[in-house]
Amino acid sequence: MAMPAFGQKVKFDKYFTGQTLRIDCQREGNAQRDTVWVSRWLDRSAEWHGSRTRMIDPFDNGDYRVEMRDAKSGKVIYSRCYSTLFREYRDTPKGATEVQRFEETLLLPMPKKAVKIALQQRSGAQGFIDQTVVDFVPGERELEFNYHIGEAVDLELHGDPKEKVDVVIVAQGYEEGDVRLNVDYYRMREILFGKEPFKSHRQDFNVYGVWADVDAEFNTFGIDRYLMTRSVWKLHDRIGTTPCDYIIIMVNDSRYGGGALYNCYAVSTMHDMAASVLPHEMGHCFGGLADEYVDEDLSYNTLHVKDYEPTEPNITNLKDFDHKWKSMLPKGTPVPTPDVEVPWSECGPLGVYEGAGYASKGVYRPTMRCMMRDYAPFCPVCAKRLEEIFELYTK
Repeated sequence: MAMPAFGQKVKFDKYFTGQTLRIDCQREGNAQRDTVWVSRWLDRSAEWHGSRTRMIDPFDNGDYRVEMRDAKSGKVIYSRCYSTLFREYRDTPKGATEVQRFEETLLLPMPKKAVKIALQQRSGAQGFIDQTVVDFVPGERELEFNYHIGEAVDLELHGDPKEKVDVVIVAQGYEEGDVRLNVDYYRMREILFGKEPFKSHRQDFNVYGVWADVDAEFNTFGIDRYLMTRSVWKLHDRIGTTPCDYIIIMVNDSRYGGGALYNCYAVSTMHDMAASVLPHEMGHCFGGLADEYVDEDLSYNTLHVKDYEPTEPNITNLKDFDHKWKSMLPKGTPVPTPDVEVPWSECGPLGVYEGAGYASKGVYRPTMRCMMRDYAPFCPVCAKRLEEIFELYTK
């Protein structure tokens, strides 16, 4: 799997003020229609805590992308890919015909001069195309102010937020003064760093806690264990000015459940299996990793059986395997690779094993076991992508 190219160089101080622009969007439609527009423009009243050296997203993950272009030259000066709950809704039985609306929030570096902000979606050929392009001229558009609501708790700090992966743990379902809150904050923090490669990169992170109910609910899209929120604007309102690259929603509930969206948020309850559930969901949220398990009952079990290669780095349908983990395979490894017996606590040898992305046939994974399949360790392919993501914020 080739190392990502970090694209064209963008001089941060030339194009950006060092502050943060927040835009709240609404996306509406169904399987036949996907429409997005900007509803709110906000001054986040905070420094830009993201990378100031790697402004262009090098990873071809996610269903959507935001691009900021210099209005005069047309040069792309910032981009990030992400996924949404709406994209999953489109693949459900209800999403086939019923129109629904979903919220999105994007945090962008505040530009010094006029820019065009392009909200993009994937085309049928897997590239990105513009859906909506809006003009933003600093000083000409009135911005709402998004001040911090509530106190953020510093759970573990290792340096300047501009050079760290900043994670906000949002606590839902706790009463004011609940003595369990601090205990659970620190339990969730230790779960965050409990598995490799997160464990070895602990010094690359800052972790904060915010107490707020954000309406995360079980039974999302009829899947009882799927625990997600549609109140994305409220989520960011509550986080306020806290440095934030990634969000973990910690739900005070003993039931098994969780979920995640790439570059959006991850959710886990305080169930006894949270130490396995949360790393799996972080694989989705941080790394854009695909589920590697098989579930023929899911309505989108043929999601990756297409004429083009899936964008997720840890699965392939062999349409373009050269751009996946082919270069990592030991010499002489057969493709596809026959299954082998592997202990539950190990990934097993690197190969190309059939059965992944919910489908039993036609989609392949790198190892017999992995965090993205059955809560084993992250396999070498998944770990490599996660470490590349960490570098996006720290190098």
